[in-house]
Amino acid sequence: MSTNSTPTKRPLYQKAMVVAGLMGSIAGTLTGIMTYVNVGITDTFISDWLASLAFAVLLVMPAGFLLMVLISKLVQLLAPSSKKVYQQLATGISMAFIMESLMAASTTATTMGLTDKTTFITAWGQAFITALPFGLFIAVVMSLFLKPKLEQFMAS
Repeated sequence: MSTNSTPTKRPLYQKAMVVAGLMGSIAGTLTGIMTYVNVGITDTFISDWLASLAFAVLLVMPAGFLLMVLISKLVQLLAPSSKKVYQQLATGISMAFIMESLMAASTTATTMGLTDKTTFITAWGQAFITALPFGLFIAVVMSLFLKPKLEQFMAS
């Protein structure tokens, strides 16, 4: 009687569901905060938030994956002898600022429109600054704790 020592691979749908759930939660929270800052609680809050979330999930988050790879490589190139934890923190903090900027822009464009430049810039700034503490917290947690575990899960 022989036992199979090779672990079974996780199905792709499980990996996709975990990543989608994680990214959807992060994008949902950030766009929710930003939508609230831009329009407050109104009769159209839910539809405004869902439109912002859809834009973020379909366009901003995929761009974020590409940017994360590029920023990780850039950090490794600029600081090759730094400890891995410092590289992870630099990548995470950089990603927080970039993703917050992109999500604030997409949420503000979705909720406020692009017709008045001054209104857009003011609303973008308020959304960005209000959501930034949460984004930085998520970036640090993601970089130091979740990303290594997620990479391990994806490899299984």
